[in-house]
Amino acid sequence: MRSSYLAFVLFNVVTLSCGPAQAGAAEALIPHRAVYDLELKQSSERSGIESMYGRMVYEFNGSPCAGYTVGFRFVTKLDTGKTMRLTDQQTTTYENLQEGTFRFLTKSYVNQKLDLEVRGSAKAEAEGTAVDLTTPKDDHLVLENAQFPTEQMISLIERAKNGERFFQSRLFDGSDEGRKVMFTSSIVGAPKVSDDGEDELEVAGSLAEEPTWPVTIAYFDESKNEDGTPLYKISFELYENGVTRDLIMDYGEFSLKGTLSSLETFESERC
Repeated sequence: MRSSYLAFVLFNVVTLSCGPAQAGAAEALIPHRAVYDLELKQSSERSGIESMYGRMVYEFNGSPCAGYTVGFRFVTKLDTGKTMRLTDQQTTTYENLQEGTFRFLTKSYVNQKLDLEVRGSAKAEAEGTAVDLTTPKDDHLVLENAQFPTEQMISLIERAKNGERFFQSRLFDGSDEGRKVMFTSSIVGAPKVSDDGEDELEVAGSLAEEPTWPVTIAYFDESKNEDGTPLYKISFELYENGVTRDLIMDYGEFSLKGTLSSLETFESERC
């Protein structure tokens, strides 16, 4: 089980700049800090997991002209019945939509000891996604054309507003040591105002009266995807301003439920 898959799944939530429609969707994104309480939803005997819980913190800031920053922390405690494992992944990214650039830094800790640090940058170019890595070692790669995380979220919202219910795209988010592009397949349901999850709706405040789209995104590693099975899937309720709640992260042999426990919104930056 790769902790990077566990952590980067929330991002997961190709153009070199925003077109007029995407610019409108970008301006609708609201800077915010969301906290999700995590608990084990189900696990197979093969997974070896007896219990698992944790917390995920996601902070989003920026604007279409200044670029977007994301601060992300994903902490889980896993019990196999024989051992306890504490994982802590901390990620910081910056994405400039107009320039088609993306910077990322991830530090992964296991039982409070640094296990892996990945640092690099990427740029959308005509021949593909050019990636420059500086940590753990210098390297230069040219991968398939792909969207970066905020760009993908903007595209998802715009497509949902246009009534599209199924679409596919490629994503580069710096996961898997920044060496791979993921193929994604998205299914979007009809928007609705939900009365499910009273605690989350109370946390959502004024958003509780706003409609959400039910979204499911499957992530595939095309180099290993021989049987068509995704590496993982994430389902969530998506507001038009980019806030999400009611998360289900499915890794096949186990799944986690993420419940929105805190939401703080910030004033949007003006271009």
